[in-house]
Amino acid sequence: MPNAFNFSASPFDCLTRDEQRLVRDNVDVAYFPRGATVLDRGATPDHLYVLIKGFVTQYDGEDVVTTYGPDDSFDGRSLMAGKVGNRFVATEEVVAYQLAKKAVTDLIASNASFGALLFAELSDKLQSIAARKSQHEVESLTMARVDEAFIRPAIFVEPQTDILAVVRLLQEQRASSVLVRGAQPDAPMGIFTSTMVQKAVLDGRPLDRLPVAELANFAVITVRPSDQLGEAMASMLRHRVHRVVVQDGDTIHGVLEALDLFSYMANQSHLITERIEEARDLDGLSQAAAQITRMIASMYRSGTRVHLIATLVQQLNARLFERAWQLIAPPELVANSCLFVMGSEGRGEQLLKTDQDNGLILRDGYEPPPQLDMLCVRFSEALKGFGYPVCPGGIMVSNPAWRGDVTRFTRTTRQWLLLPSEEGLMNLAIFMDAHAVCGDASLLAQVQSALMQLATDNDATLARFASAIDAFSSSTGWWNRLLGLDTVEHLNLKKEGIFPLVHGVRSLALAHHITATSTEARLNALVEQGHLAADMAADLNESLQFFMGLKLKAGLLELDTDKPVSGTVDVAQLSSLDRDLLKDTLGVVKRFRTLLRQRFRLDVVS
Repeated sequence: MPNAFNFSASPFDCLTRDEQRLVRDNVDVAYFPRGATVLDRGATPDHLYVLIKGFVTQYDGEDVVTTYGPDDSFDGRSLMAGKVGNRFVATEEVVAYQLAKKAVTDLIASNASFGALLFAELSDKLQSIAARKSQHEVESLTMARVDEAFIRPAIFVEPQTDILAVVRLLQEQRASSVLVRGAQPDAPMGIFTSTMVQKAVLDGRPLDRLPVAELANFAVITVRPSDQLGEAMASMLRHRVHRVVVQDGDTIHGVLEALDLFSYMANQSHLITERIEEARDLDGLSQAAAQITRMIASMYRSGTRVHLIATLVQQLNARLFERAWQLIAPPELVANSCLFVMGSEGRGEQLLKTDQDNGLILRDGYEPPPQLDMLCVRFSEALKGFGYPVCPGGIMVSNPAWRGDVTRFTRTTRQWLLLPSEEGLMNLAIFMDAHAVCGDASLLAQVQSALMQLATDNDATLARFASAIDAFSSSTGWWNRLLGLDTVEHLNLKKEGIFPLVHGVRSLALAHHITATSTEARLNALVEQGHLAADMAADLNESLQFFMGLKLKAGLLELDTDKPVSGTVDVAQLSSLDRDLLKDTLGVVKRFRTLLRQRFRLDVVS
């Protein structure tokens, strides 16, 4: 039986061959009937258990802490502490491996990742996993396919085209090269680059009489779309060229330039930013918007941390929205207004495209153009064309309720806060995440400052605001099913994990007049001011990053299979490591909810 030990399950998937041999030499198999106590509180443990069959539930008194299933291990912390802190009971017939304590101690001493994954605090465990992923990031990028990078469109010219016409074409298209067709149908194509213009000038002949074919390079280097970027990079270096043509059979897909290749491997957002800056119309912006999703998928699969991806996405989306508004609105309107985004976009925690949440603040005394409504509708439609769905609740600039001058917005937010209704509190929560993307950011700052100056210490209002943490919680049934007591299928991460965490932190920020908009910044401010324990803040931040990563992973899989992004995860399809971490992170949210109920006295909210 020990020879069948599953080394693909966490935390054993990080062991070397010698360490795996140590496990095989020190493991036995144990059997426990249903209802048997595997470990009792206060006992001295001698083994680490790894389940082969059945489920074991961990109890703190009468409360269920978690449940372990096949490939899960327990209880590393008790083993190191020398005493069992909770009771572990077989909820059905159990077969498990018993790994001797001395072997576990040796593994922890020789392998830091094993120790971190076995019994470290949640934040350390997630950081250890992120570090392991980042070791492979650069290697993964070089293994990416050529067609995952930015391929510039192929611009063809006939061989008899004169150099002056070619230079004009390069300037019009903002390109650095053109492909030159062969003189005969079966003749090889050539390439003429902007660096060859100098050679054309030195030729001495008038540029409008010098055929491009005479100076073009017909020894073109090609790569296939399916080739690895590492191979394309090696080909450029080997042939001492700065660009290669991407060709598949007779089909020319475009040109891959060295700058684009290295920018992709360093930071793909640079290329998308260039495309946004260069866009002259909404169609050009739409092409850039499509690249954002591809960048997210590539960066995530290459091991880039979710926090970095989200930061880049916020920057790119802000530039995309800003450029779209500049193309739609007249300059005077742009200068006298502030376009802002809210929700996960405002917090810098959005990854895949979600519903629009935006508004427009106008300068006091400024008379907007009569076609303002039409311009705002056009902007919302443009974002829809970029892949950002219309907000079902109408929280968009196309809705007059979400645009107005500073005085009106200040008055409205005052009403949300001091005369709270269910809708008003919802709007207040959304507006607290507002982030300026275009125009005069000081206009938004004025409204936010006025709101925080009015932020109430009224316990009843704060309690009603914070009570939304339970808005999606119908029962504890899903929790028990997730712990293995029943079958759970799809779990909505936003409802069960992300929203209560984010809104709970937002509620504490309101209570303590914290102006930061991102969850991480709010957590840091709460810790600095002494309103939240540092270890709880660390666990909440790492849990949020895990939820976002798991949600992104599920969303990318849905996109790959041409399904709409649902925001749910199929728990049955999770790896043992992800399932273990999901239980840990949802446990953090559960403890945070308890803290919030005590802080805001939610049990007495009517």
